[in-house]
Amino acid sequence: MEKNYHVCTGCGLLCDDIEVEAEKNIINKVLTACRIGVAHMKEGKGEAIFRVDNKPVDEAVAISEAATILKNAKNPLIFGLGASTNETQKIAIELAKKINATLDDTSSFCLGSLVEAIIREKIKTCTLDEVRNKADVIIFWGTDPSDSHPRHLSKYSYFPRGKEKQRGWEEERTAIAVDVRKSHTAKICGNYFFQIPPKGDAEFIDALIAGLSGKLPKTSYNYPPKKILELANILKGAKFGVIFAGRGLVNSLENLEPIFRLMKALNEKANFHLMPMVGSCNTMGFNENLFAETGYVNSVKFENGTVLHGPEYSIVESLKAKTVDAALIIGSDPFSILPGSIVKNLLEIPVVSIDSYETLTSRNSKVYINTAVSGVEAGGTATRMDRKKVSFEPFIETNHPSEETILKKIMEAL
Repeated sequence: MEKNYHVCTGCGLLCDDIEVEAEKNIINKVLTACRIGVAHMKEGKGEAIFRVDNKPVDEAVAISEAATILKNAKNPLIFGLGASTNETQKIAIELAKKINATLDDTSSFCLGSLVEAIIREKIKTCTLDEVRNKADVIIFWGTDPSDSHPRHLSKYSYFPRGKEKQRGWEEERTAIAVDVRKSHTAKICGNYFFQIPPKGDAEFIDALIAGLSGKLPKTSYNYPPKKILELANILKGAKFGVIFAGRGLVNSLENLEPIFRLMKALNEKANFHLMPMVGSCNTMGFNENLFAETGYVNSVKFENGTVLHGPEYSIVESLKAKTVDAALIIGSDPFSILPGSIVKNLLEIPVVSIDSYETLTSRNSKVYINTAVSGVEAGGTATRMDRKKVSFEPFIETNHPSEETILKKIMEAL
């Protein structure tokens, strides 16, 4: 019986203190991990699966068919990679360049704009370790980490004893939630829950900025000015404040200008940082790797050595406009996460699915290649939600090929 500490690739926290007991390649126990991490690590798998037209084939046939589909496409789409290693992502970028593909990930309809602002250093950010050790005021805005990142509050943001916060949440930390509903995280924040109407974030930001300046805050939805002034006073006193921003905030705004203004106003009075609540274990890595190559974090089209960028090259707009004629989906399930009106256009083109798990997308694909789970059956590196690089080794042997191996073989077959 072996017992070691491992990295969990179940979400963007990449917790590195997970204890796993494994015997004969079977995981018996996962300790320390949250419910998402346990499910991710203990997901039982049998033999590797390779399918073409829903019929079992061997690996070589599946790779050959995938390469043929990509070769014959005039404008292929590559999508996903949020749970892939940095090494896999870099090969996917090279593949996209080679076949003049459109390349995108979920950040084009999630937190991509905010991640790009962080990468371009337009917004002050920090690390999760700094939050644990220093943060005295924490705002969860349009996000519910109690459900999406279950160890966030206990490991980093609210409950832990930090180096400079030994008395912890009882005396030295204030947690605040701004959201359209009373989420599990909002319940933990108690009296510091500020419920706003859908799409009310921009107005709430304006009112909060007014409150920070000592003016009477007003909103068209008549939020009590006294409550906003109370919040402004708490924020003014922050020695190390952080806003954890989720999709609820970003998707309610037309652009990031209100967030820029809020961060400027906060840092005139106190010391504030912002961190996007990135969901998948390596979405941040994909955004950084693509930015290093192209200057953009998503929605690009490679065309004979040049890079085109714009919303029209996102998966949503590409499928709406029917501009792509084949799709390579890596570690993602667009059939489950996108609206049916858009997904139906995926059914009209050949799809190659490379995934560790059986999904709705894999079942609707012309080619399905079943791969090893990164962090469980395959090693590599990923980038945590605060941009810290994390390395991990496999702790289970498998006959499933890694995504990296499969992409290399597809590149060779082209």
